[in-house]
Amino acid sequence: MRDFSQSSPTRLGREVFRLGLSGSYRPGSDVVRKALDAGVNYLFCYGFDTHMTRVIREMTSAQRERCVISTGAYNLIWTHQNLQRTLEKRLRQLRTDYIDVFLFLGVMKPEQFPPSLQEQLRKLKEDGRVRLAGMSCHDRRFAGELARQRALDLLMIRYNAAHPGAEQDIFPYVGEDGPAVVSYTATRWKRLLRRPKGWPKDGPVPTPAQCYRFVLSHPKVDVCLTAPAKLSELEENLRAAEQGPLDEDEMRFLRQFGAAVHDSAGWFM
Repeated sequence: MRDFSQSSPTRLGREVFRLGLSGSYRPGSDVVRKALDAGVNYLFCYGFDTHMTRVIREMTSAQRERCVISTGAYNLIWTHQNLQRTLEKRLRQLRTDYIDVFLFLGVMKPEQFPPSLQEQLRKLKEDGRVRLAGMSCHDRRFAGELARQRALDLLMIRYNAAHPGAEQDIFPYVGEDGPAVVSYTATRWKRLLRRPKGWPKDGPVPTPAQCYRFVLSHPKVDVCLTAPAKLSELEENLRAAEQGPLDEDEMRFLRQFGAAVHDSAGWFM
């Protein structure tokens, strides 16, 4: 079976390296460049992550065309949303003529993303400065319904061994025609790397590589984001992408450990 490091056609409409990069932990511009040199070409940029912003600004036209740049507007429930204004701001920040993926970020419940806002997001594509429109969402059933309706081009969702619910709520509605799926927090903010309450003291604990491979083993995940804080973390995650899917025993272990993490986390999950 081919490894994850090889690009493949996806619902994004082009070939991407399935491990995407977020610069939210400010790893340094050199780390972002190392990722690009390794073939990573899906870049998620908040706007405040200046190391990634700097690298994107420095890109040649050929480098820019090879990359899929994803960004968006935040779900600020206390103020009126103006997606057009945020798009203009991101274009200026990144010094680019277009955004490959523009998202409405942080939807916690359906009423925060009404049809009027969905239409506003879709209209951003009309002048060609946005190629794909999507959202990030914590409400899996709502995301699944939008996937069933083909309402958006892309969904950014939480999926990991402690949060496998997308397998029932979202992935069954994802077809060859979309929407694309980008996942985040493969390590569940590192909780999957620590022994949960009640786990045997001599029992194994997953490695970051196993957490990323768990996510990438699902064919409905087009891109799994990684947010390294330093070069060694990026290199470890790239090595994970070379190892391919988990075998049956590894998958069983990750699911058991993930369930233990979920059960021990209480309300925060």
